[in-house]
Amino acid sequence: MWAILLFCLFLSCNFICVTLMVSSGTCQKQGHFTLNGMHQDGDFVIGGLFEIQSYVKVYPEISFRTQPKLPNCDLFYMTSFQQALTMVFAISEINNNPNLLPNITLGYQIYDNCLRLGVAFRAATALISGTEETISDLNCKGPPPVIGVIGDPGSTHSIAISSVLGLFRLPMISYYATCSCLSDKKKYPSFFRTIPSDTFQVRAMVQTMRHFGWTWVGLIYSNNDYGIYAAQSFHKEMQLFGHCVAFSEILPQDNNPRVIDHIIGVIQASTARVVVVFSASSLLIPLMNKVVLQNLTGRQWIASEAWVTSTVFRTPYYQPFLKGTLGIAIRRGEIQGLHSFLLRLHPNSDQRNNIVRIFWETMFGCSFETEDKETFGQQIKKVCTGQEDLSITNTPYTDVSGLRAPYNVYKAVYALAHALHDLMQCKEKRGPLSEKNCADITDLKPWQLLSYLKKVNFTTGFGDPVSFDNNGDALAIYDVLNWQPSSEGSIKLHSIGVVNDEVATGMVLRLNKDEIYWNFEAQKAPRSVCSESCPPGTRKAMRKGFPVCCFDCLTCGDGEISNTTDAIKCTVCPDEFWSNFNKDQCVPKEIEFLSYEDPLGISLTTASLLGTCFCALVMIIFAFHHNTPIVRANNSELSFLLLLSLKLCFLCVLLFIGQPQLWTCQLRHAVFGISFVLCISSILVKTMVVIAVFNSSRPEGKGAMQWFGAAQQRCTVLVLTVLQVVICAVWLSTSSPTPHKNNQYVRSKIVYECAIGSVAGFSLLLGYIGLLAAISFLLAFLARNLPDNFNEAKFITFSMLIFCAVWIAFVPAYVSSPGKYAVAVEIFAILASSFGVLVAIFAPKCYIIILHPERNTKKAIMGRETKKY
Repeated sequence: MWAILLFCLFLSCNFICVTLMVSSGTCQKQGHFTLNGMHQDGDFVIGGLFEIQSYVKVYPEISFRTQPKLPNCDLFYMTSFQQALTMVFAISEINNNPNLLPNITLGYQIYDNCLRLGVAFRAATALISGTEETISDLNCKGPPPVIGVIGDPGSTHSIAISSVLGLFRLPMISYYATCSCLSDKKKYPSFFRTIPSDTFQVRAMVQTMRHFGWTWVGLIYSNNDYGIYAAQSFHKEMQLFGHCVAFSEILPQDNNPRVIDHIIGVIQASTARVVVVFSASSLLIPLMNKVVLQNLTGRQWIASEAWVTSTVFRTPYYQPFLKGTLGIAIRRGEIQGLHSFLLRLHPNSDQRNNIVRIFWETMFGCSFETEDKETFGQQIKKVCTGQEDLSITNTPYTDVSGLRAPYNVYKAVYALAHALHDLMQCKEKRGPLSEKNCADITDLKPWQLLSYLKKVNFTTGFGDPVSFDNNGDALAIYDVLNWQPSSEGSIKLHSIGVVNDEVATGMVLRLNKDEIYWNFEAQKAPRSVCSESCPPGTRKAMRKGFPVCCFDCLTCGDGEISNTTDAIKCTVCPDEFWSNFNKDQCVPKEIEFLSYEDPLGISLTTASLLGTCFCALVMIIFAFHHNTPIVRANNSELSFLLLLSLKLCFLCVLLFIGQPQLWTCQLRHAVFGISFVLCISSILVKTMVVIAVFNSSRPEGKGAMQWFGAAQQRCTVLVLTVLQVVICAVWLSTSSPTPHKNNQYVRSKIVYECAIGSVAGFSLLLGYIGLLAAISFLLAFLARNLPDNFNEAKFITFSMLIFCAVWIAFVPAYVSSPGKYAVAVEIFAILASSFGVLVAIFAPKCYIIILHPERNTKKAIMGRETKKY
C-alpha cells in the first residue's frame, strides 16, 4: 500500500514538473526534505541509508492542512554511525586505489532514516532526485544523482523503497535486510544484498538444533516483515526435518505488558527448553526485563542475527539469565585502516554533513551552539571546538574488534565499484546492452549497472569471496556465537563455529563443542524434546491431536524389528528369521525337530532299542527251545517271521528321529508301512492257521490243513506284503515325501518335518494296514472260544485289540500335535502297538518256557485238552 501511494505521489510530481518545463523550460523541485546526513562530491555518487538515530518521542501533529514535519529523533546509535563511516572509508579507499576505477572519483550522499519508514522513504526520494534545486537541461544528460544505494538495513524499509527503485532499475544493495521475500526478482528486480537471506539463517539455526537433538522448541518473533517472514521460513524448515514448534508468539510493537505477561506464561508452561527469537533488540527489551523479574531460568535462548551481537543484553543485569545463549551472526571481517580512519574524523560547518556534528555533540557531551542547549533533558553548557580527541573515547564507534554489519557495508560499496569498473572496461560490440553495445560513461543510466552487478565476483582483503546468486543474495556464511560470562560480570561474545552453504554438500555446520558455555547445572546441552527418542526395538505411535514430535514408543510385535532410532514402523523379519529378545535384530529361527539329543528323542530311542532287544531275546528263547511243544504248536516259522517284523517295526522308529533328510523322509513311512504289513499279515496267517487246525480236528474238516500248509502260509504273507510294497513304490515315485520347513505351527520356530507329499498315498498305506488289522481282529475274535490248547486266538484277539485302539487314538492325537510332537505321537503309536503285539502274543509263551518248563510238554498240552473235552 505504501509503495502504491508513494508511486502515485511520484507520478503527480512528474506531471507538475512536465507542466513547469513546458511553461518555463526548467525543472524545479517541488519539495525539500530536511534530513541528517553526510555528503561528498564525486564523478559518480553512491547513496546510503543508515539507522543512525531512533526513538521518536514527539510525533509531529498532523492537521491535514499543512505539510507534516519530520519526527524528532533522539537516541544516537554509535554502531550505526560506524557503519556509515565504513561506507565513507570504503569510498575513500577506492578513490586512492589506482587499479580500481582509475581517473574516477566516487562521492557519497548518506542519510539517516531515523528508524522510521516515512523518513527512510523521503531519504530515498531525495537520493534519486538529486540535490540540485533546478535543472535546465531538459534532456537530463550527464551522471545521475546516485548510481546506486547502499541500504536500507531494515527489511520493511527495503521492501517499500526497492518497490519504487525497481521501477527505474536503480541498484540497491542492502547490508542488513534479511527478509526472504526480497529474493523475489519479479517484485524487486534491482535489489541485492551482502547479507544472506533469512532462508539461509533459518537453515543454519535448524542445522544447529539438529546437531544438539532439539526437536521441540519455542518461537518468538517480531510483528514486522523481518519477524513474520523468518517465522514462516522457520516453520517450513522445522516441518521439513520432522521437528516441531511448541509455541509461536508475536512480540508487541507497543510493548503491551499484558502481551508480555502472556508470552512469559507460555514459556513457563511449555516443556520446550529451547526458545528461538527473531527480533531486533529494541523490541525484545521488555520481554527480557520480564524474564529477569520472573527469575525465568532453565531456558536455552537462540538469537537471530538481528540481536545476537547487540550490546543491550550483555550487561550484568541480564547475565544470569542470558549467558549461554547461542546465536547465528553474520560473518565477521577485518578492515585494515578503518580504526585510524574513524579516529581522524572531525566535524565541519557544511550543513550537508550535519550528522557528524550531531555525533560529535553526543560523543563529547558538548554543543556547537553558543547558547545553552538541552539534550536528553540535561542542560549542556560546554561548547564543542571540533578538535576533541576521539582516541581517548571508548565507545562502540571506535570498537573494530567485531566488524559484522560494517563488513557488509564495505563489501556492498566494493560490489558497486567493481560493477562500475567492469562497465568502464567494456569493449564495443561485446557489451551487455542491445546490439552488444557498451554504456556511455558520460551519460550513464543506473539500470545499465545491473547486468554488471549480477556478475560481480571479487575477493575482499580479508579473503572472503563476494558474488550474488540469481536472486541477488550473497553467499551464505555465518558465525555461530556463544554468550559467555566475563570476569567483569557481563557477557562476552565467543565464536564457536561456522555455518556455510556449499554448492556440493549444502548447509554445513562446523562446531567446537568443547568451547560452548551452557547455562545449566550439568554444564551440558539441555534436552528439548516433546517425547524421548524411541530406541531400536520400538516404533513411534503418534498421539492424537499432538504434533508429530509428541509420540509414544511401542514395542515391536513378535517377528518384527526396528534397528534404527525413532522408527516409524517395525519391519517384519523374513520367513526363516525371527526377532531377538530386544526386537532390534532378525536372527535365524530355531529349527525344531525330534533329535537324538532331545530328552524326548532319547526316551523314544531307548524304547525302540529295548523293543528290538526284547524281540531278539524272544527269538533266542524260541530258537533255543524250538523243539519244545509250545513253540512247535504255535507254528515256529510264523513266530520267527512275526518277531522279525516286530524288530523292523521297532527299528523303523529310528528313521523318525533326527533332522529330516530326503532319504529318511522317503524310507520312514515305507519301512513303517511294509514292516507293519509284514507283522499284521503274519498275525493274520497265524490266526487262519489256528482256525484251520481247529477245523481239521473235526470229522467234517479233516482236509482243511492240506489247503493251508507251510507253502500257502508263506505265499499269503508274501502276497500281502508285496501289495504294500507296490503301494509304497507308487507313492514314492509320484509324490515322494520331502523335508519341509514349516513355520505355521509356531511362528518363532521352523519345524523341520517330512511333508507326506501325497495325502492319498499316505492314506492308502495306513488304510491297508488298518484293513489287515481289522480282518485279523475279526477272525481272532470269532475264534476266541476255541479249546485251551488252541488259545492262540485269544492272544491274537487281545493284541489286535491293543493295536486297533492305539491307532484309532493316534489319528486325533497326531492332528492336534504341533511340530516335533506330531512325530513323537506317531513314534509312540508304533512303539505302543509293537509292544502290545509282542507282549500279548509272546509273553505267555516265554512265561511257560522259562518259568514253568514242566508245562512245556506234549503230554501237558494233551492232558489239558482231554480234561477240557
